[in-house]
Amino acid sequence: MKIKLKLIILLLSVARISSAQIDSSLLKRVEKDTTNTTMSMDELYNRPFLKINKLPVSLGGYLEFNYQHLGTDGVSDGHEFQFRRLSLFIASSVSKRIKFLSEIEFEHDKDEELEGNPMEIEIEFAAIDFEFHPLLNLRGGIILNPIGSFNQNHDGPKWEFTDRPIAMTQMLPATFSNTGFGLYGKHYSNDWMFGYEFYLTGGLDNTIIDNDLNKTYLPHANENSARFVTSNSGEPLLTGKLAVRNTKIGELGISWMGGVYNKWREDGAIIDEKRRSDVIDIDFNTTLPKIDTKIIAEWAWVFVQVPDDYFEQFGTKQQGGFMDIVQPVLKTKILGWEDATLNIAMRLEYVDWNIGEFEDTGDNIADDVWSIMPAISFRPTAQTVLRLNYRYLKQQDIIGNPPATTGGIIFGVSSYF
Repeated sequence: MKIKLKLIILLLSVARISSAQIDSSLLKRVEKDTTNTTMSMDELYNRPFLKINKLPVSLGGYLEFNYQHLGTDGVSDGHEFQFRRLSLFIASSVSKRIKFLSEIEFEHDKDEELEGNPMEIEIEFAAIDFEFHPLLNLRGGIILNPIGSFNQNHDGPKWEFTDRPIAMTQMLPATFSNTGFGLYGKHYSNDWMFGYEFYLTGGLDNTIIDNDLNKTYLPHANENSARFVTSNSGEPLLTGKLAVRNTKIGELGISWMGGVYNKWREDGAIIDEKRRSDVIDIDFNTTLPKIDTKIIAEWAWVFVQVPDDYFEQFGTKQQGGFMDIVQPVLKTKILGWEDATLNIAMRLEYVDWNIGEFEDTGDNIADDVWSIMPAISFRPTAQTVLRLNYRYLKQQDIIGNPPATTGGIIFGVSSYF
């Protein structure tokens, strides 16, 4: 807690000193790569940054906050005003072909706050890159495991929806980061681009099946901050991704993350058998020519080895994903904003937390959720979005009782700064 308090004081001090001593005319926006030669793997660095005169450091970040009124089967918590998160970016060119980037996130989780737990403050990304060749780069530090596309491309201002995809945040561990090392690179020729990433990091832990939810739940591993200094299983987690992009068709990526998650050895003695968790993910994004319809889709499968004495409510197979469809309907000058855009959008989501059948009855194990989320968004600039969503969600329990229905509106603002 003392470390968190010192971090807040330090950041506020930097902001105060900056505002008191820096001429705003010295702040310059770092040119963002808007060409179509970037891939999802470039999104971490392809963010808006401000550079201060000749200082070798660039700053950036984003914030997002919402209003929502949701109810489940007629029961509602009423009007809610939520400050979701504030992220700060710091980037620096250490020397020729050596660069540094960090992301520090301040996040409010509603459930945690209601239980009296404080706001989460964490270093989500802090890595040094050594650029040997476009096809061979070394990255080390706290990295975002490149499982799927959303994990590395999660900034709020990029999305037309107030909530992050259910499958990518409640089935996969959202914005999952670990300490580790890896290689990445890309090559492009004419309309084609190819990219790869491969990392060895710390891994998941026993809480993905030993948790208060009494279900297989990979996001629980995010609560274990010890993963930044040790690996629960004593073995590395492997994460790899291959992606190919055609400037006229779109980008297709396939990724895998797997390894032993449980503590099977302690003080040199074998205390359990090794159990693995594996995730396979496919992502795709494209923009249809002429009508500029943007389509973003991602689907993942989770496989977890569960002890034989666990009940069937702990799923060994899970699957889920989402598809966003975003259609610009107006692009013009509005209220002085030269390139303002009005969009209509739709998100379709589905997650099955337990694929399979009960051994005794042969009945399907339900435990699934699906959601439709229509939206209207207004972007005065590409870096800022005001978005109005309607959430319609059906969730079924493990034995397949009639699903609970959640509905309501959410209005949110998210912007880079």
